[in-house]
Amino acid sequence: GGDELEPELLLQEARENVEAAQSYRRELGHRLQGLREAQRQIKESASQTRDVLRQHFNDLKGTLGKLLDERLVTLLQEVDTIEQETIKPLDDCQKLIEHGVTTAEDLVREGEVAILGGLGEQNEKLWSFTKKAAHIQLDSLPEVPLLVDVPCLSAQLDDSILNIVKDHIFKHGTVASRPPVQIEELIEKPGGIIVRWCKVDDDFTAQDYRLQFRKCTSNHFEDVYVGSETEFIVLHIDPNVDYQFRVCARGDGRQEWSPWSVPQTGHSTLVPHEWTTGFEGYSLSSRRNIALRNDSESSGVLYSSAPTYFCGQTLTFRVETVGQPDRRDSIGVCAEKQNGWDSLQRDQAVCVSTNGAVFVNGKEMTNQLPAVTSGSTVTFDIEAVTLGTASANEGGNFKLREKPFI
Repeated sequence: GGDELEPELLLQEARENVEAAQSYRRELGHRLQGLREAQRQIKESASQTRDVLRQHFNDLKGTLGKLLDERLVTLLQEVDTIEQETIKPLDDCQKLIEHGVTTAEDLVREGEVAILGGLGEQNEKLWSFTKKAAHIQLDSLPEVPLLVDVPCLSAQLDDSILNIVKDHIFKHGTVASRPPVQIEELIEKPGGIIVRWCKVDDDFTAQDYRLQFRKCTSNHFEDVYVGSETEFIVLHIDPNVDYQFRVCARGDGRQEWSPWSVPQTGHSTLVPHEWTTGFEGYSLSSRRNIALRNDSESSGVLYSSAPTYFCGQTLTFRVETVGQPDRRDSIGVCAEKQNGWDSLQRDQAVCVSTNGAVFVNGKEMTNQLPAVTSGSTVTFDIEAVTLGTASANEGGNFKLREKPFI
């Protein structure tokens, strides 16, 4: 009765409340984790920036010290050179005067001895002394320069260098709170990932971008794109493997790259499109994504190795070169492999022939596309369209609608 229903309802409500609380706690847990990552990013990048600044300014001090030392050595050498060059003639003059002093002293001694000998005829000394004295010019005195004419060295040191250096030092280096570019989205493609990035600093004018990636298991990033575009498809991506991407930019007219964006992790669940191997009529490239018809007689349809195409994607074929055309030549998509056909112009297939005719289920349509030539790309854009109102448990009734365009 009615009484039993009440507790049953209460119990149901209690269960629902417990579930809601559990889910609420889970949500809060996720948010806490997100917060911790955000805190870690701030702390780690701040610590890294401190290290970079200290290292840079230490290096700068060392370099400045070396430059000042080199300049000092140069100036001291200049002082040495001037001193040596200008002291030499004075040294020569000194030798000359000292020689004159010695000669004069000898003469005085000899003269005094001769005079003591008196005027006797035997006084040879007086005679030879007089002769010697006549030979020496006792009135020729060497020129000694005046102090005003002799170098007096000094150092000219200008304090303005400090002001100039100070101005430069006070403007040197900046701290940015975030990189000027960030990765906006990662879109999975068969065997690839489209990476889109955008500028987050309005004052920054980017001339070039540089995209790097690595497998999450690898230690080093490698360049995959440098250019002015803001998106790039990274190919040869292994399915279901995590890859990290980061991007930086180079400002207008600058040499150096900006700091890296925060790395973003992405993967592709979609395996790359590959052609079936071992089909006689075609030779395949090493990655099995390019097929070239060979001279073999065998004809038939070359299929992809697996049904790797899903609704909602776009699928593009690129025609590199064109040989002798055949009316059965066509490029297309089909619901399943059917051997024994020599063309996709059959049931459960949509294709475009080389002359641009469109076939659906083997019937030629009225709309005609341009002919397929060297360098053409043919793109199929497939979406699912529901027919009627099917409720979920009946599985629905789907029809594929293709929009090929060239």
